[in-house]
Amino acid sequence: MSEVSANISRLLEAGARSRPDKTVLLQEGEEIDFRTLERRAGGVARMLAGRGIGRGDRIAIQIHNRLSFVAALWGGLKSGAAVALLNERLLADELDKITADLDPALVIKEVDQVEDEFQSVETATDDPAIILYTSGSTGAAKGVLLSHGATNFALGSWKTPVMNLAADDVVLSALPLAHSLGIFGSVMAPLLAGACVAFLPRFTPEDALEIIAWRKITIFPGVAPLFRRIVDSPAAKDGDFSSLKYALSGAAPCPWELFQEWQALTGTRIIRGYGMTEMFRPISFSPTDDREVPESIGRAVPSVELRVVDDDGNPVAMGESGELLINSPARFTGYLNRPDETAEVLDGDWFKTADIATISEDGFVRIVGRKKEMILRGGYSVSAGEIEAMLATHPKIAEAAVIGVPDRDLGEDVAAFITLRPNMELAPDEVVEYCRERMASYKYPRRVRIQDELPKGPTGKVAKLELKL
Repeated sequence: MSEVSANISRLLEAGARSRPDKTVLLQEGEEIDFRTLERRAGGVARMLAGRGIGRGDRIAIQIHNRLSFVAALWGGLKSGAAVALLNERLLADELDKITADLDPALVIKEVDQVEDEFQSVETATDDPAIILYTSGSTGAAKGVLLSHGATNFALGSWKTPVMNLAADDVVLSALPLAHSLGIFGSVMAPLLAGACVAFLPRFTPEDALEIIAWRKITIFPGVAPLFRRIVDSPAAKDGDFSSLKYALSGAAPCPWELFQEWQALTGTRIIRGYGMTEMFRPISFSPTDDREVPESIGRAVPSVELRVVDDDGNPVAMGESGELLINSPARFTGYLNRPDETAEVLDGDWFKTADIATISEDGFVRIVGRKKEMILRGGYSVSAGEIEAMLATHPKIAEAAVIGVPDRDLGEDVAAFITLRPNMELAPDEVVEYCRERMASYKYPRRVRIQDELPKGPTGKVAKLELKL
């Protein structure tokens, strides 16, 4: 790829030129063709240019309407700006912290459906294109910088080896668009393939079953809890899955039991895989390869290298466990404003996942543990440290420790263990309510245990492995 004219928006412009009348976005009866989407994006880009916003600037998008979200993202990319995608469920305090870190030239919360022509601004391959915020092990949300070059590779990887997309596919988009799988797997890659995206703004099993049948959905990207809710729905036994080719899971582990139940219900597979905000989807099973290994997350996608190392960074023997390192053209550039934290997770071109894994002789990867204290709740990455920091602000709480606990529907749920200050009284429900008022709904703990003391190791650190509900 050349160092100029690398703007990924041009990939979508090429699709709009080749299929201008193709319907590509569907939402609650509204149908948008490629030409209209391109011109709406042009209207956003023109608005940004009129404000003096372009290459070298950062903007943020926090929009509920999905059609407008896509137009704003594409328009922001056209302008040459780096576009941060913010979850609409963030509370005011959380949003304030992110915007203080991001320092955007503009936060877009709604867009007019103005259409205009706008030629994409030239960018370099290593210019930032997308910024996604993810919770870190320190508790503070971190901005993950994804370059035009990395995003270009990732979209191509999603389009072919991971999803095997075609122009006649109809992809269900039911995930938050500020989520990596939601925006890239269920929207951008399908658009790149010229496929049609059908939005489901609010997920219920009944609505999902209806839209799968009505829109003749062929591919359903989701997270394990969504598939679980459909499998457990009484309406599922009468569902019409005849158009569906497969479902695709990400963001959190998909249990093999759920895979089997889904296959029995729908006659289709769930294409399982592994990814992170910093690395898109470097490991996956394939819709064109029927091989399944129940305990595995798949194999490296083309052009991705994997390595398993011991605590000293030395490669371990085949089949032995160690930290999983990944080298991918889709690797993030770094964390915004956090050079030290960026250096902690990079070893040259290799990203240190902090996940403990094994790799078999035929390349199948199995995750056997996790170094970092992240909780994967319903497809969202939740930082134990962030919740512990919030609990520490309560005047009656002396200490708090947060862990992930297995949950049949969510994969993992958040559990908090706390001790109280002397002569204080506090009910678990009050703790839940305190956090609920101050954190996004996917973060706050629903399970709280108040106890006299927390188990400690020799150094005084909480021994989380001893915490039990």
